[in-house]
Amino acid sequence: MMRGMGNMGKMMKQVQKMQKQMKKLQQELEEKTVEAAAGGGAVKAVVNGKKELVELQIDPDAVDPDDVEMLQDLVMAAVNEAIRKAEEMVQSELAKITGGLNLPGIF
Repeated sequence: MMRGMGNMGKMMKQVQKMQKQMKKLQQELEEKTVEAAAGGGAVKAVVNGKKELVELQIDPDAVDPDDVEMLQDLVMAAVNEAIRKAEEMVQSELAKITGGLNLPGIF
């Protein structure tokens, strides 16, 4: 009976350690960014680890009043790719802490 309690205590310490690491990771991810471009670099989007758009650059040459739809498509493509890259970054960093455990809802 006591032996099981020792394992439980050890597991609780591991969980607490993981929680501290997760909190630190969340703070670090706010500062880490990824960039994606569309239209040969005409539109660039920068997203942080919280999957927030933090920067958007549009080359003036990409602004054509007669083809607004193309610019909209380029912006969506760049932003969506940056968000996808941010998700990959988060999952990669998370795997370092959890050892690959699937813990849904953490981020």
